[in-house]
Amino acid sequence: MTGRGSPSDRAVDEITFTLEQARRVQRNYGAWAPLYGWFARATASVGGVREGCVDALGLDSGDTVVDFGCGPGVNLPALRRAVGSDGRVVGIDITGPMLERAGRRIDRHGWGNVSLVRGDATRPPVQDADAVLSTFVTSLFPDPESVVRRWCALADSVVVANFAPRGTRPANAALSAFARVNARLFDVEEADPLEQLDERTAASRRALETEMEAVTTEEYVFGTIEVNAGRRERDAETRRSDSSHRTDSPEPPTTG
Repeated sequence: MTGRGSPSDRAVDEITFTLEQARRVQRNYGAWAPLYGWFARATASVGGVREGCVDALGLDSGDTVVDFGCGPGVNLPALRRAVGSDGRVVGIDITGPMLERAGRRIDRHGWGNVSLVRGDATRPPVQDADAVLSTFVTSLFPDPESVVRRWCALADSVVVANFAPRGTRPANAALSAFARVNARLFDVEEADPLEQLDERTAASRRALETEMEAVTTEEYVFGTIEVNAGRRERDAETRRSDSSHRTDSPEPPTTG
């Protein structure tokens, strides 16, 4: 069993976005921010995906949860409800325009326990949390297995939602078209988009299977979305001690 803070076997310390990869994500997501913000809000409850992700985290009141690739903050309301007013939600994204939209959402609701950090999810700017969530982000990474294994070193509960081209033919056609329209973002100019999405989803799942004690998989929206949840058990005393320690720690920097 691999404990938190020590990913096994394969070294992950050098796995980061290259400068060009980071700029590609910032440029494409930044330009897409207004449309994506609308689309994400409009589809937030479709198929029960986001609610299923939050449920799979197994959060308790007072927990700290990190949302990697938080975008415009669509996951933040459900995460905040799950951890309560005594918990903490930290959204992390590499794209400024996305964080600006998330920041306006936080300000509008007056959420004092929700913070935003501009940072690279492949080099997490946090050291510890109770849980980690990432929805539709690891498909952007050339080596998602190493990135997710790093996340597993931060928390005892990690949930990753990804596109999975194993649904109906019309659903796969729509998914392929979506990936090709955003070819530069997903780095699929020459690769088969469905094959690449499937490989990166499988890599995320392998990371959880390597690092966590238990992994469950749920499929949504005609099989085109796969949610993998990995958990490492802690006893109640350790959980209370960890939560108390985080409550006393400084607030992360806020953007927005």
